[in-house]
Amino acid sequence: MNILVYSGAIQSHESWWKNENLILTAGNGSTVESVRHCLYTLRRLLSPNYAVIPVTGDMIIKEPWQSTCAALVFPGGADQGYCRTLNGAGNRRIRQFVEQGGKYIGFCAGGYYGCKRVEFEVGNRLLEVVGDRELAFYPGIARGCAFSGFVYHSEKGARASELLVNRSSLSSGSTPNVLSSYYNGGGVFVDAPKFTNQGVEILADYNDKLDVDAGEGRAAMVCCKVGDGAALLTGPHPEFVFGFSKPADNWSLTKPRFASQNLQHPKEDVPGFEKVRDDLAKDEKHRMDFLKACLVKLGLTVSEEQNVPSLSIIHFSAMQPSKANQVLQGLKEVITEDVHGNATIKDENDTFYVVQPSTFDTKDLRQALSENQSTATTTGAPADQSSDSPSQASIQSSSNTSADQIVDYTAIPKTLVVHDSDYPGAKSTPYFNHHSFYANLKQYIAQYNLTDSSTFAHHLLYGEVVETVPD
Repeated sequence: MNILVYSGAIQSHESWWKNENLILTAGNGSTVESVRHCLYTLRRLLSPNYAVIPVTGDMIIKEPWQSTCAALVFPGGADQGYCRTLNGAGNRRIRQFVEQGGKYIGFCAGGYYGCKRVEFEVGNRLLEVVGDRELAFYPGIARGCAFSGFVYHSEKGARASELLVNRSSLSSGSTPNVLSSYYNGGGVFVDAPKFTNQGVEILADYNDKLDVDAGEGRAAMVCCKVGDGAALLTGPHPEFVFGFSKPADNWSLTKPRFASQNLQHPKEDVPGFEKVRDDLAKDEKHRMDFLKACLVKLGLTVSEEQNVPSLSIIHFSAMQPSKANQVLQGLKEVITEDVHGNATIKDENDTFYVVQPSTFDTKDLRQALSENQSTATTTGAPADQSSDSPSQASIQSSSNTSADQIVDYTAIPKTLVVHDSDYPGAKSTPYFNHHSFYANLKQYIAQYNLTDSSTFAHHLLYGEVVETVPD
C-alpha cells in the first residue's frame, strides 16, 4: 500500500497511484523541514511494507489515489494553507477515504487540520487563527500554542516537551512511560477524555504545564475512530529525528549527531536550543519505539527499524551497445567537461557524473564526489559496500557524512555509467540480467516482425535505488 505525504512542489508521475503506497501530502501549508522528517522517519519505520510518496494538494483533488493508499499524512506547517487548497472537494475525498477504512496522520499543523475546530493564539492579532475545519476527525477543539513563544520559521519557541504515554492504549511492550519530543507550535486536544465514547483514545499527554486552557485533560496525541478508518493526530513532532536511534550505530550521549540540516547548527539567537537538541537526541530510541506503537495502533505494519538505502549507480545501455554513446552525443549541449575530461550533466534538480566502464575509476570518483558534497546541503547517507561493484553508497561514504541521517538527494551527484561496448555484467547489476533482457527483446522483435522504426525498449536506464519523485 501507498503512504502519501503532503509535500512541496513536485512533479506528477502518472503511475504513482497505481501501486500500493503510503502518501505524504506536500504543498501549500507544509514546510520543507517537516516534509523531510516525515519522509525519512516513515520510510525508516515502514519500509519495505509501504512506499512513502510525497504528493501535492492538486493530486489529492484530481488523481485516483484512494484504492491503493494505506495512509494520508499531513506534516507540520500552517493548516490555513491546507484549507485554502483542499476545502470542499479535496476534504470530501479525504473524509470519504478515511471513513471507508483509510488512515490519516496529522503532525502538528496536520493535527490541527484534523480537528473540528482550531483556536490558535487567540488574542494575538499577528498569529490568531480561529475557525471550524471540514475534516473534523477529532470532534472537539485543537487549542494552541500549548506552550508560549512560538515564532513562524524559527526555533525560538521550540522545546523538548515531555510526554506521558498511555501504554494501556498501545500494544508495543517496548513503549516507554515517559519520553521527550520536539515541540514547536502544536496544540492540545481540548477535553479529550470527554470524547472517549465517540471513539477518541488518548495516546499521550503533555507532562509540562500548559499555557492554554486544555479543559479536561492535557492530550498531546490522540487516535480517533472515523467510520471504518482512523486518524492519528499530534500536537508535538514525534517524527522529528535528532540523532541515532540505536546505540550500536556509534550513537553518543555526549556528542550526538543530528539528522536535520536546519536544526543541526548552533542558533545564537535561540538561547538554550543546543540543550533542546541534546535532550531530544538522547531520547531518540524511546521516541521511535513510541511512534512505531502509534503506527501499529493505527493499523499499519511496521518493520524492523532500518536505514533508508542510499542511491545506487545508474547504468545506461542499448540493445546495440554503440548506440548508447550516440544518445550521449545527442546530449552534448548540456554536458560540460572539466580539464581532466570528466563529463557532467546538470539539470534543474540533479547532477550526473558520466563515465564509461573502461574509465570507471572509483578513486577519482570518490574524490570528485567528496569535493562536490563539501558544499552540498546534505546531512549524510548510510553506506553499503557489500556489492562487488562500487555503489553510489560506497562513494558517498567518503564525503565525511554520518549514517542514519536525512539526505538532500538533489544535492548529491549521481553516477551514470554508459555501457557503449557491452551490456552491464552480473557484478554491476546483480539483480537484473541485461543480456537476458536484450536477448528476449530481440526475439520479440523478430517474432512480431517489428519494423526498424520501432525503438521501444532499445535503450534502458537502470538503477537499483533511485528517487521516485523530487522531494
